[in-house]
Amino acid sequence: MEERVIFAWAMIFCIAIAPVYAEYYSKTVTPRSKAEKVTHLHFFLHDILGGENPGAVVVARANLTKKDDSVLPFGTVVAIDDPLRVGPEPTSKIIGNAQGLYLSSSQDASKFTIVLYADFAFTSGKFNGSSFSVFSRNPVTEADREVAIVGGRGKFRLARGFANIKTSYFNATTGDAILDYKVTLYHY
Repeated sequence: MEERVIFAWAMIFCIAIAPVYAEYYSKTVTPRSKAEKVTHLHFFLHDILGGENPGAVVVARANLTKKDDSVLPFGTVVAIDDPLRVGPEPTSKIIGNAQGLYLSSSQDASKFTIVLYADFAFTSGKFNGSSFSVFSRNPVTEADREVAIVGGRGKFRLARGFANIKTSYFNATTGDAILDYKVTLYHY
């Protein structure tokens, strides 16, 4: 019994002093005045699902009860390591690559939409070693679409912005696509 009384007093003591040790710590630092930069980029992403060396592969497919004959039916997850090129030609110079995932997120195949997470990294030129990240809904069947840029590294650290995308080439049988990216980045 005595042990219980001691334990009860110890618990009351701990609860009484807890607020003293649970102070919130915060420090605000005023950043040096550094002007925000705006960078405009234009390149082509080559998303190739077929052939000997695909840049995109299906890693998961939903077990659907209804028949869906599309190349990437609802629920399909695709891993990508797609080249970024200067032009739409498959032989144009590679300036980087986009690595990540996209998910076929529309049940209506006529309104094919994906949710894209990818890191667009540059491997040559002025922005070598820098990248920006996209995490956004991409309504593929729309002629002009916009995706959100949510971060970056290197010269694009703390990037935010958007990319306007147009489909330059699409093969409905194989799912291969060449996408024209015009990017606006705000960064420090």
